[in-house]
Amino acid sequence: MVKVSKSVPFIASHLLIKLDILKDSRYKNSNKINDKKVLKTWSKSSTVLPNMIELTISVYNGKQHIPIFISNQLIGHKLGEFIVTRKFKSHFKSDKKAKR
Repeated sequence: MVKVSKSVPFIASHLLIKLDILKDSRYKNSNKINDKKVLKTWSKSSTVLPNMIELTISVYNGKQHIPIFISNQLIGHKLGEFIVTRKFKSHFKSDKKAKR
């Protein structure tokens, strides 16, 4: 038997519903040029799909929502790849264990 090399990309169901509603409203109100709506999501494991192009999706990093503008280069990546969830504090200069 042949093993399937590609699996179906994951996208959270609530995010998919929000995208469908937003796309339908954009087609109905196509005379508005500057219709910039930001979608808020907590799903960092969702994959960027081609129907998300030219949208701004705000992803939660544990403290605040960080907006990401979706372009062609981001297709196929996960939303969590573009946000930083941990803050690095530099090592103390007098800390000898960190220098080793």
